[in-house]
Amino acid sequence: MRFLVYDRLLGFGDDYWIEDDDGNKVFLVDGKAMRLRDTWELKDAQGRVLVDIHQKMLALRDTMVIERDGEPLARIKRKRLSLLRNHYRVSLADGNELDVSGKILDREFAIEYDGELLAVVSRRWLTLRDTYGVDVVRDDADPALLIALAVCVIHLAEKEREEE
Repeated sequence: MRFLVYDRLLGFGDDYWIEDDDGNKVFLVDGKAMRLRDTWELKDAQGRVLVDIHQKMLALRDTMVIERDGEPLARIKRKRLSLLRNHYRVSLADGNELDVSGKILDREFAIEYDGELLAVVSRRWLTLRDTYGVDVVRDDADPALLIALAVCVIHLAEKEREEE
């Protein structure tokens, strides 16, 4: 399953649709303005909230949290000791971990579980400017979670670049 995500999605207070390969609106990113922390909701086409995404307030390193139905689903932060600057660790609520690595700011990276590819984020196959694709390669993967992870790591990488 391939989804098209518009880069302006990282703006706060705006809503942006994520489309499938056929141009159907599949997910809505609802940016929440006027909040103390960076916050979004990822909704399905019918408006049901699938996941909440927000920045963890009291953390030593920038951390994003994804929740489903008010329960923690994943916590994302840059890997502490990584030779690759663009390497993020995702701690899932069930104790499993995902790795996100690649050229985050260029929108060219992969999401893996235990060495197995779950999704590829890329601009390469798209001709639309300011758009990247999230290609979910496993049928049993959670597309909403993987899209939320892509949004989070891009946001964290952008914030880190701004602070430098």
